[in-house]
Amino acid sequence: MRFYSTNRKSDAVDFRNGVVRSLPSDNGLYFPESIPDIKGVYTASNLDLHTLGFEILRPFCTGIIPDSKLAEIVEDTLAFDIPVVPVAGGISALELFHGPTYAFKDVGARFLARCLGYFHENEDKEVTILVATSGDTGGAVASGFLGVDGVSVIILYPSGKVSELQEKQLTTQGQNIKALEIDGTFDDCQDLVKKAFLDEELNKALNLSSANSINIARWIPQSIYHGWASLQVEKLNTVAVPSGNYGNLAAGILAKKMGAPIQSFVAATNANDVVPRYLESGSYEPRPTISTYANAMDVGKPSNFPRLLALYDSDFKALKLDIAGFSMSDDEILETIHNCWQQNQYLLDPHGAIGFKSLANRSGNNLFLETAHPCKFDDVIRKVRSDYELPGFTSELMGKEKEATPMNAKFDLFKDYLLQS
Repeated sequence: MRFYSTNRKSDAVDFRNGVVRSLPSDNGLYFPESIPDIKGVYTASNLDLHTLGFEILRPFCTGIIPDSKLAEIVEDTLAFDIPVVPVAGGISALELFHGPTYAFKDVGARFLARCLGYFHENEDKEVTILVATSGDTGGAVASGFLGVDGVSVIILYPSGKVSELQEKQLTTQGQNIKALEIDGTFDDCQDLVKKAFLDEELNKALNLSSANSINIARWIPQSIYHGWASLQVEKLNTVAVPSGNYGNLAAGILAKKMGAPIQSFVAATNANDVVPRYLESGSYEPRPTISTYANAMDVGKPSNFPRLLALYDSDFKALKLDIAGFSMSDDEILETIHNCWQQNQYLLDPHGAIGFKSLANRSGNNLFLETAHPCKFDDVIRKVRSDYELPGFTSELMGKEKEATPMNAKFDLFKDYLLQS
């Protein structure tokens, strides 16, 4: 399998080079030259999560990662439960917060870390991972790469725009993990990372790679739990995907096109509604980021939008047949968390609340992704439940001291930091 750039101005690469390079030189995104058809896998009896994950990933890795090694990587990646939990009527939650950092990004981050560890087993030059986070990515990447030989990780996050628990997860690991607290928005962090990959001097000096969902080894594994959900819910109609950078939604559509029995999707988001507006008008118009209670989706220029277009060969009508848009205000998020708790005794996080609400008027069996544990947004939860307390498993983490380097959102400063690190 080879991967081309969505801008189509740089050469296609194999899986290894796509993972290591992360971003094509023409500033596009890597995308598979063909989408494998594995419909037959979904008809197998007693299909377990590890086998499904292996079958989804194998076509992309053939000739690069031996089957035996890939099976080992998949088993290690998916070392926790991903349960489907009924919430109300025909609506269920796919709980993606049972991994080490209580967020869906554990799946992609763990797979990427293990792939890079395998690729660099016999290399002398250290790889430097750059990652921008609006909340959960940083913690998942820090956990996934902690202690991996030959890998240094630098995480950029917007100052004051992540929850305290999220900040602790990405600033307290130590060892090979460093955090930069950027005076700006997530989009500023993301722009710094992208500029670094396009800077010739940096690429000559450093072996750069990314752990954001722009990386195919972060993006593609997310298809696994979409496929898994389609096996747990009979005649699955709609999957609501809380969306910020839209890698998770693009991964769900990839799973559908590979054969997962899912009818449609909802692109569920907060006030940063660039994709819902696109679905209404056909015009893609990024705007400055708005801070919301669902902070992990505070993205004004979603990086994975080109992959959404590539999945449909830029056919707007075809895309609209599969995807509906939905957005909510902060007040509606709080109201939904409150009502769901009162009526169903199910505590939503702010992102899952948007997914849940987007399914309210849909018939059949529907599912939303509960992308993170509510404890990661305790300041928001307490606006609804004043008696809410962080679960005991967070106490050790919350007692650690933050270690982060403050930095202005200027590329020259960031470049100097990288060259001196």
